Amino acid sequence: MAKIVLASASPRRQELLRRIGIADFTLRIPQVEEFYPDGLSPEETVVYISREKSLAVPSTPDEIVITADTMVFLDQARLGKPRDEAHALEMLTALQGRRHTVCTGVTVRQGERILSRAQSTDVYFRPAGRTELADYIAGGEPMDKAGAYGVQGQGALLVERIDGDFFNVMGLPVVLLQRMLAEFGIHLLAPNPPEE
Repeated sequence: MAKIVLASASPRRQELLRRIGIADFTLRIPQVEEFYPDGLSPEETVVYISREKSLAVPSTPDEIVITADTMVFLDQARLGKPRDEAHALEMLTALQGRRHTVCTGVTVRQGERILSRAQSTDVYFRPAGRTELADYIAGGEPMDKAGAYGVQGQGALLVERIDGDFFNVMGLPVVLLQRMLAEFGIHLLAPNPPEE
């Protein structure tokens, strides 16, 4: 059985792998700059970065490497992680009462074989006042998250509805990943899940 390598420092991605039955995996953190060429669509951008992350991680032929990159886009403009609290407030103010798109690129690689796909989810924020947003920021949750919110935490209180894969907004579209792993012979709903 192939060994699973998650090339991500994200605790949310680690949690999601465990939730879908991959209890044993190795962590390797890719050291890459998140550079991408101009002119790419949101989906092409996250796929490009997830592939670059994958190629930066050493592996053996019996290992399947999973990498992902998640970005938040508002009117095609990328919203990364906030620089500081003022920047977080600026981002959350722009998002309130509006729809934005969360895109995740996923790459699965074994040896020379590499497969990359993207998932997009539309997220609708409810209207929220400046004081409420500042209170949320003061709790610290937004500071390490693209778009300055965490849908799996108190940021859920800002979300009115989600159209698409909820887990994609957390950073790993698990149904897409399941389909990709199946192409490498890993069937997560089979009686014997992958082990190290």
